[in-house]
Amino acid sequence: MSYYETLLPYQSFPFEEFFGRVSSENIEEAIQSNRQDEHQLLTLLSPTAENHLETIAERAHQLTSMHFGKTIQLYTPIYISNYCDNQCAYCGFNASHDLPRKKLSPEEIEKEAAFISSSGLKHILILTGESKTNSSLDYLTDCVQLLKKYFSSIAVEIPALTENEYAGLIEAGVDGLTLYQETYDETIYRQVHQAGPKKDYLFRLTAPERAGRQGMRAINIGALLGLANWRKDVFFLGFHAKYLQDLFPDAEIGVSIPRLKSHPGHFNVLNPVSDKNMAQIVTALRIFLPRLGISLSTREKPELRENLLPLGITRMSAGSSTKVGGHTVICNGQPSLPQFEIADTRNVEEIKIMLAAKGYQPVLKDWMPI
Repeated sequence: MSYYETLLPYQSFPFEEFFGRVSSENIEEAIQSNRQDEHQLLTLLSPTAENHLETIAERAHQLTSMHFGKTIQLYTPIYISNYCDNQCAYCGFNASHDLPRKKLSPEEIEKEAAFISSSGLKHILILTGESKTNSSLDYLTDCVQLLKKYFSSIAVEIPALTENEYAGLIEAGVDGLTLYQETYDETIYRQVHQAGPKKDYLFRLTAPERAGRQGMRAINIGALLGLANWRKDVFFLGFHAKYLQDLFPDAEIGVSIPRLKSHPGHFNVLNPVSDKNMAQIVTALRIFLPRLGISLSTREKPELRENLLPLGITRMSAGSSTKVGGHTVICNGQPSLPQFEIADTRNVEEIKIMLAAKGYQPVLKDWMPI
């Protein structure tokens, strides 16, 4: 049974009615429960749970320390192209936007890789706009071959692929996949994905399963918070992660919880997510899935990233740029435009110093390919 089939019973689930029945006693039971079912997660995401965040946070911190210790894995993205065939209302790389387009040459990729690697990072995340024409599998494979000289772990955040295509990337040296569903609300998904291959909700939803069947070592999924009702999206995200953990017990399953940020163009955030909501999201996911990796990006301000650390975060980006070749490459005489603006501009060394000051061990490498 695919994850989409597991979702079907919840398409008409009375979320608001359930939330209205949640009591303080239900929350205390959910905090201590090991049953990992939908009622536990929904209870921890309820409006009533906001009044119990301190107790929930204590349990989340306990579980994080138990399963991960005081370690934070660091990585950074490398943007190699911003060509895109999709028209996503919330994205700066939207195909309808008039902006300079760029695809890095092998020489530019190597220059960017050498710069990032000099920081000590050994985990890299390749990002492209979603255009198979301009960022073909052959181009990506060539990119991976270059990056293998500098990094021990190479993940991709690219268009959803077929099973055979994932197999080819894994053979080339890719060991991680990051793929955001963006929102699990099919109606809103269709509204914000206005044109292009990404309009296919089901093909994207089932992509992590295709990668997992081919042996992808690490699979990271996410919802773009602010597109839809965040409580519902985080519920479906958490259940998606549990589904993948159960299906692929040998894989590292993680989630990302990015909030909508500004970009070239205009998009109004209709479902705002507060800092307090972010704390509830992190702690609910941690209690529901104690072994889940949880990433927090540089979209968030330094203060919030640091405050959420002990509540469940296991992975952070550092020294990030959302521009193509943003560290070393000039596009047509000027820096390329970012996919979105980042809020934490600290470099890798500054993040390492911050983590050490808080008693955490920054992990720059935790995987060596065979």
